[in-house]
Amino acid sequence: MQNIIRQSETNTLPSYQWLGRCEYLQFLKKMQQYVASFAGAEVVWFCEHKHVFTTGRRGIDNSKASLGAPLIQTERGGETTYHGLGQLMMYPIIDLKKHHLSVRDYVHLLETSVIELLKTYDLNTERDCGLPGVWLNKEKIAALGIRVSHGITSHGIALNVNTDLTWFDSINPCGTSRKATSMEKQGITALNLGSISQQWFDIFTDLLAAKQL
Repeated sequence: MQNIIRQSETNTLPSYQWLGRCEYLQFLKKMQQYVASFAGAEVVWFCEHKHVFTTGRRGIDNSKASLGAPLIQTERGGETTYHGLGQLMMYPIIDLKKHHLSVRDYVHLLETSVIELLKTYDLNTERDCGLPGVWLNKEKIAALGIRVSHGITSHGIALNVNTDLTWFDSINPCGTSRKATSMEKQGITALNLGSISQQWFDIFTDLLAAKQL
């Protein structure tokens, strides 16, 4: 894993870390250990994973065919989804109590950070009532699945940048029959995940700071 760190300008906001390409199980262990021994050092990790399918704590397998990649059960919320190359993962490890956020507030903030990020690329995305994540013309561009334990967040949100969308054909995203989309599919090209992650982090932390006012 790569490890590029940018410290927050204040002690009240998390630091940024770009980890590059990560094998999912290795990263999952790192995240679980960090949360279990959390001592107040908030961080937002960004990375991409090699091909993997994960499912949430309800254990619902909404796959429709042979997956062609490992399926890993996790403790996050949500159903089965795909993670892979060209998909940018954001994993905030923050203390909701410190930021005076409810779980609902936090989910809203995550979704808003994607909506605001994609506005800068002239993509007008939205929420879809009752369905988690961020949507563009009824197609899913960002999937969300989180865990909160004793007020500390883990897992997070995945943005399809230049993902191979055929991998989603083996599942029903969110248990629906809707399709996935990506920034690349919408005509946004020459995209660098590391650069987008820094832009996304700045938007996320600006929103987080605003909640403290």
